Amino acid sequence: MAGRTMPSARKVILTDALLVRAVAFGESDVIATFLTESEGKLSAMVRGARKPSKRLEGVLEPFHTLSLRLEDRGKELCVLKEARLVRVRTTIATNLSALDAAGKSLRWARHVCPPRTKETRAWEILTRLLNDLDGAPAGVTDAMLAKTGLELLSAVGYELDFTRCTSCGKECPEERNAMFDAGLGGLVCLGCGGGTRVLSPRLRQLARAMTGPLMPEMAPEDASALVTIVEETLAAHANFQS
Repeated sequence: MAGRTMPSARKVILTDALLVRAVAFGESDVIATFLTESEGKLSAMVRGARKPSKRLEGVLEPFHTLSLRLEDRGKELCVLKEARLVRVRTTIATNLSALDAAGKSLRWARHVCPPRTKETRAWEILTRLLNDLDGAPAGVTDAMLAKTGLELLSAVGYELDFTRCTSCGKECPEERNAMFDAGLGGLVCLGCGGGTRVLSPRLRQLARAMTGPLMPEMAPEDASALVTIVEETLAAHANFQS
């Protein structure tokens, strides 16, 4: 009928999710950003989330896997109608290194995953890390985080090349240092202008091994260097600030 606006269709979304951000809104509400298994990254209005309520008690916390019922009206924000815990990871909060690694991984996902785009591989990578961090011994979390970061970059289309120049394709000899540029996506030979960071043969070998099924043994300083490379790449492509 002319002159009337038809109500928008409402879609109900049922999905598992991870909370990657929560921001206070108004007197008692929260705008929550979730990485969902079925729909990718979604933001939702959570009415009354900051009021004492058994409905959301202990639910809107990071690191746990949630089961959500969302109402999507086709706008920027969905509305959270129901949430419950389905996988609790309580020991992460008792291990400072695990807590830091888990927090970083969720911030990485929030920046690098596009809105409303299903990212099955990214979901698998993050949930695997959180499961591994739940009960992980101190001292191994940097290596776990580095592996997660490199795999996450690859999953969303920012895979780094540690073998050949990203400009001319020339392969770097295994025994030599190489120049690396996060913004260009990997190695850059001197003939093409070089990069902003020097990578040793050992570090490049470890970076390539990280994308395989097994975790290579490495020194803490190598794991830390690879985490820095991940964050430099996120800063170059996804407006990330560490």
